[in-house]
Amino acid sequence: MSADYPFQRPLGAFPERHGRTRFRVWAPDPTEVLLRTGGADHALDLVGFGVYEAELDVPAGADYQYVIDGEALPDPCSRWQPEGLRGPSRVFDPHAFAWTDHAFRTPGLHDAVIYELHVGTFSPAGTFDGAIPHLQELADLGVTVLELMPVAEFPGARGWSYDGVYLSAAQSSYGGPEALQRLVDAAHALGLAVVLDVVYNHIGASGNKAVLAYGPYFTHKHETPWGASLNVDGEHSDAVREWVCQSAEQWIRDFHLDGLRLDAIHAISDSSPEHLVAEVSRRVHAIHPGALVIAESGMNDPKVMRARELGGWGCDAAWADDFHHALRVLLTGETQGWYEEFDELALLAKAFRRPHVHDGNYSTFRKRRFGAPAFDVPPERFIVFSADHDQVGNRAFGDRLPVQARALAAFCTLLSPFTPMLFQGEEYGERAPFQFFTDHIDPEIADATREGRRREFASFAAFAGEEVPDPQDVATFERSKLTREGEPEGLRELHRALLRARRALPAGDVDEVTFDERAGWLAVKRGDHTLLANFARTAVHVPRDRTEEIVLSTHEPTLEPGFVVLAPLSGALVR
Repeated sequence: MSADYPFQRPLGAFPERHGRTRFRVWAPDPTEVLLRTGGADHALDLVGFGVYEAELDVPAGADYQYVIDGEALPDPCSRWQPEGLRGPSRVFDPHAFAWTDHAFRTPGLHDAVIYELHVGTFSPAGTFDGAIPHLQELADLGVTVLELMPVAEFPGARGWSYDGVYLSAAQSSYGGPEALQRLVDAAHALGLAVVLDVVYNHIGASGNKAVLAYGPYFTHKHETPWGASLNVDGEHSDAVREWVCQSAEQWIRDFHLDGLRLDAIHAISDSSPEHLVAEVSRRVHAIHPGALVIAESGMNDPKVMRARELGGWGCDAAWADDFHHALRVLLTGETQGWYEEFDELALLAKAFRRPHVHDGNYSTFRKRRFGAPAFDVPPERFIVFSADHDQVGNRAFGDRLPVQARALAAFCTLLSPFTPMLFQGEEYGERAPFQFFTDHIDPEIADATREGRRREFASFAAFAGEEVPDPQDVATFERSKLTREGEPEGLRELHRALLRARRALPAGDVDEVTFDERAGWLAVKRGDHTLLANFARTAVHVPRDRTEEIVLSTHEPTLEPGFVVLAPLSGALVR
């Protein structure tokens, strides 16, 4: 960096030697800033640009708050909120943990099979430690990367956690920062990398007042679907950018995480010379060159994954929603909302080459041209899935794919040339839904969330004859916990076989894609193997030039001279 501005130094509380801690906070707006710990208030030095700091005889594990013009508030850069959002911060020493993962190496995308999980519903305990006993079965299945939904401290004890407030604090109800370190170390011992979902486009409304007391962390210059955006390109934005980037760095450095998934980067408006996403990617890679920075981008723009020297943002991969949409419409026949544009087998055929179905063509849903071609981006840098937390949980009742469609969904996703991702429970056909649940601590926010959810799905709920689940009701959360029971029978074994077969397929682009729109079959050639899929509700004869060997199938096919006969909603890998 060209200069050492005070806001570029580590912000937060950092234990030093001999039971001392260095405190540093950016607070340009208040008239008076004090540090309260151990029953006493301490003055801090104003070192410029609104930054205050002090080194005090405060040990790791001690609680502290900043007194901002007489009001005691948590540290915006807190790394531990043991009593939740409104309680004091606690000094966390990341170096106290005895790591055992020195030999672990983060897998590259060529070897990645990602598994998205929500800590609170993944195990009966709903904690970081509670997840550990279930990791071996994922490693045995063929998963190589865990992707944790956000864990930054959010309101209450349960929630999806996209309304986190303290970007660097591991959720207290999950066990806090020390428990997260134990989870990562245990995963690494089994050969599993861990990527964390982080939200840098907004914070939860429950924290707006507390954070704004310090300074202009937000701006109405740009708006997001969740309100004012983070102030990353306006006046006084340098320290806000550091707040975000130092958070990203600490997850990689202090928790040995193998990468970050950046939520909704299309909602981060930034006119700076270096976009915030590009800066986060650069700084994460500076700490861990092999770290995976994965973007959730609603832009269909390959610049997200292009190298900095080519004007890109340097992310390693991006979620590919178009592949999901094209696949889901064929599997279910749903064409409401944004699914309206994907009602052709030709679009899934296109997605098997690059999953930007919208690559500059007209979008009837958006009523404009959308996206850009991405043939310069290798296929493994696209993350594809047949389910994720959004596509399941943002349905009115959180229902998963129909039972009869699950095997073919796995077949198409796991044998694609892209990096596959499974959503928790998908591998065995989990029977429980994954619904939208919250535990807001502010009644007005709770009421707004509840009523907004009901309004959003009013027509769907009336059609179903059911009430949309109340996100604040603890029963909604409890219904969403994994039961570890599923259907159809044999789905877990199919996933295991598909992942074994995937490793035998050549990397890179598919060789050929053919299909019959009317009959409903699709053929995707990858080296000397071909994926055959039938999306029709009746058996189909897929023409083949020669009799072929069936490597594996979702349902038993029939070989006839010149044809492979596939059952409804089934797939077969042949060579």
